Amino acid sequence: MTYALPDLNSPSRLAGKHVLVLNWRDVRHSQAGGAEQYMHEISKRWVQNGVQVTWFTGRDVGQAAEDVIDGIHILRGGGVLSIYGHAALRLLRSSGRFDAVVDCQNGIPFFSPLFLSGDIPIVQLIHHVHQEQFRTRFSPPMAAVGRFLESSGAKTVYGQRSIVAVSPSTRLELRKLGFAGPIHVVPNGTMDIPQAVATRAPNPTIAVVSRLVPHKRLDLLLGQFAVAARRVPKLRLDIIGDGPERARLQQLAMDLGLDHAVTFHGYQPNNVRDELLSRAWLTASTSASEGWGCSVIEAAAWGVPCLALRVPGIRDSVVDGRTGWLVETPRKFGTAMVEALTAMREPDAAKDVSADCREWASCFTWDRSTRLLTGVLLEEEALRREGGDPRSRHSDLSTLVRFELPEGADLRSILRPTDEVALMNDGHVAVLMNGRDEFEAFAAVQKIGVPAAELRHAGRDTLLAGPGSAVAPADAFDGQ
Repeated sequence: MTYALPDLNSPSRLAGKHVLVLNWRDVRHSQAGGAEQYMHEISKRWVQNGVQVTWFTGRDVGQAAEDVIDGIHILRGGGVLSIYGHAALRLLRSSGRFDAVVDCQNGIPFFSPLFLSGDIPIVQLIHHVHQEQFRTRFSPPMAAVGRFLESSGAKTVYGQRSIVAVSPSTRLELRKLGFAGPIHVVPNGTMDIPQAVATRAPNPTIAVVSRLVPHKRLDLLLGQFAVAARRVPKLRLDIIGDGPERARLQQLAMDLGLDHAVTFHGYQPNNVRDELLSRAWLTASTSASEGWGCSVIEAAAWGVPCLALRVPGIRDSVVDGRTGWLVETPRKFGTAMVEALTAMREPDAAKDVSADCREWASCFTWDRSTRLLTGVLLEEEALRREGGDPRSRHSDLSTLVRFELPEGADLRSILRPTDEVALMNDGHVAVLMNGRDEFEAFAAVQKIGVPAAELRHAGRDTLLAGPGSAVAPADAFDGQ
């Protein structure tokens, strides 16, 4: 039987609407990173589907006050902190001309509900929680202000409005802070999957693509690399990226006697970065915490597994034992590096891991991220319009349902915009029902006459990969 699967979260459903994005920086800012790329890639796809998109963002040295990038209207003003005042004034002057708002929180929220009509759907987008960073990077009084704004202040102003988190780790951290409304997981997309993997380096090689900043903890990586280098002949480490830590890390490598084995390549264009990454046996992460592991998934696209500490964000990006290995403590990292490299010496094992990595990376596309974020906006819009209770959809439980769709059944009638649908090779339909437990999912499919269905709790990997993935079915009853 051939089904015309409903697409309730197509970005074309926003066509003709005007969406505002509040973001700290735009992609042409000198300090732009993954957070800017995330919202830019989605905004670009909205524009391609007939959506008018405007950004209010900060202004870097040398940047124009107004710009158009990929059809996105960019209005710049303000620096690291003054951007919030500039954005508030623009919001007050906007006279409600926006149909929806994506309010990107980078530690300090924009507090857009204070300046806009209550019927405008506003969705917070949060990559990671900054509570610990406030404690370690600012004076005690400033850190206390930052922690308050990110937690109690945001909860008071945004209320039960929907939040988008880029990973289950970020959602968990938000729940710990007491956010009680709906929190939807919309992971990052990644680069297009190369058609074939490259020939890897003849000698065991680790490649790391990273900004050289303190919380990435590359000093820890160098120390543990020194442990592994004593046991693995001809081991090499390529570090691609730049940042304020570079000089200190280069000196540390010399002090550890690693200058012959470690190369600091600095910032490189994409083609050079990809060439270095694709030849590696492993990539690695010793970061203290992330919202998501963008570099982990980019390496996986080349078939390169990741050895990483089991920390928020990174633990979501690695399928432990399949696309890499998670290490519990920093002290065990060097030994784990030796074990991973030993495993990768076996050609068949390396081939299997590479295939799993590429299959996992293929789950994360910007088109999919766009559909998921579109679905959240559409659901928030419906709640604002119809006056529904957002607490009825606050559950973090998700259920994967597989069934044969009866002739004439209206699948659309039981779906929410935040659900995902896939057609399986055996002709069955798979639906990832977000915010519903098994009982609620079973009751939904019964409404359209499904006599029997396979239902199971969607664990972290299934939630991230989507209903059609072959990589993560074994996590069905894993915790998130």
